[in-house]
Amino acid sequence: MEVAINNMIEEVKKPVDPEAGGSARKAELQSIKQTAIDCKELLIERQRLEQMVKELQDNGSIEKEKDYSGGFAERFSK
Repeated sequence: MEVAINNMIEEVKKPVDPEAGGSARKAELQSIKQTAIDCKELLIERQRLEQMVKELQDNGSIEKEKDYSGGFAERFSK
């Protein structure tokens, strides 16, 4: 997973082709944006996995993920 993340970071670092114009440039920028989004998702998943491994090492079990978001009333109170 680390190799994939590093490869994606290197892809995002590459400059946009200055010769490209119009739809080609737009497609290249969209590709860079999608790569950055995918990389972010991989980083988040990696952090979750590292947390799970840490919990297993610390107490031998994995805790349920805590949801600190508001309940039904809090979400629709506006």
